[in-house]
Amino acid sequence: MSLFAFAEYWWFYLAFTGLIIVLLAVDLGLFNRRAHEIGFREAGLWVLAWAVLSAAFGYGLYLYASARFGGAVARRLALEFATGYLVEQALSVDNMFVFVLIFGYFAIPRIYQHRVLFYGILGALIFRAIFIALGAALLRYEWVVVLFGIFLIFTGARMFFGEEKEIEPEKNLVLRIARRFLPLTTSMHGQRFIAREGGVMVGTPLLVTLLVLEFTDILFAIDSVPAIFAVTREPLVVFTSNVLAILGLRSMYFLLAGAVGKFHLLRYGLGIILVFIGLKMAWLNELWHGEFPISWSLAFIGIVLAVTIGLSLLFPRRQRAESPAPAGKRDR
Repeated sequence: MSLFAFAEYWWFYLAFTGLIIVLLAVDLGLFNRRAHEIGFREAGLWVLAWAVLSAAFGYGLYLYASARFGGAVARRLALEFATGYLVEQALSVDNMFVFVLIFGYFAIPRIYQHRVLFYGILGALIFRAIFIALGAALLRYEWVVVLFGIFLIFTGARMFFGEEKEIEPEKNLVLRIARRFLPLTTSMHGQRFIAREGGVMVGTPLLVTLLVLEFTDILFAIDSVPAIFAVTREPLVVFTSNVLAILGLRSMYFLLAGAVGKFHLLRYGLGIILVFIGLKMAWLNELWHGEFPISWSLAFIGIVLAVTIGLSLLFPRRQRAESPAPAGKRDR
C-alpha cells in the first residue's frame, strides 16, 4: 500500500505541479525572456538553485513523513528520494552527450538552445507523469516487477558491453512523420518554432530539434522511470524526484556541454548501476524479505558514479578527428 495514495494526496500532486509551472514561467518570462547564450557562471548558479530547491523539498518531505509516519519511515523516504534523484541526474548526464550531438547536427546556435530545452522539458514532464502513472498501476503485479527488473538488467548489460551507436537524427521517426504534415525549412527565423515563408507556414530548425529531443527523451524515460521504481514504490517520491532532477537538466547541460565528452567511462558505471537496480527489483528485494536496504543502494550508486567519473578524468579518451556532418545531411 502506498503511504501517499493519490485519492488522498491529489491536492499535493496538483500543488507541486502548479509550483513547477510557476517556476518555469518565471524562468522563461523573467530571467530568459530575451534569447541569450547561457554562460558557465549563469548555468552554475541555476544548477545550484535547482539543487537547493530539491534538497529543501527532500527535507520538507522528511519532516512531514516524520510527523505523520514516524522517524524510521521518514528516513527511508528521504533516502529513497535522494537515491531516485541521484539516479535520474546520473542518467541525464549521459543523455547530455546525445543532446550535444543533436544540437550540433542541426546547427542550432547556443543563443537559442535554452529555448529548445525549455519546451523540451515541458514535454518531458508530461510524458514522465504518464509513464509514472502507468508504472504505479502495473507494479502492483509481482510478475511485472520481475519483468521490469530483467529489462533493466538487459539494458545495463547492453550499455556496458555494447558499442556506442552513431546518432542519426535525420532518421528519427517523429521527424519523418512531421514532414508529412508540415513543410520544414533549413532557415533560422530567430527563436520561432514555426514561421511563414512565401505565404506558407513552415517548421524551423528549432521545431525539428525540439521534436527529435522530445522523442529521444521518451526513449530515455523507458529506462529511467523503471530504475527509480526499483528504488521506491511510492509514486509521489518517484514523481517528485524525477521532476526535480529534470528541472536542473537544462542548466546542467550548459554547465557540462563542453566537458561531457570527458566522462567517457560514465556509460560503464551507468550500466553497472542499471544491472544492480534490475537485480534489486527482480531478486535482491525478495532476498532481503521485501526491501533491500536503501542506504546500501545509495552508497553503491554513489561509489560507482564517483569511481567512473574519477577514472574518466584520470584517463582521458584519445581525441579522434571527426569531420563535420555534410551540409546535405542537415537538409530538412
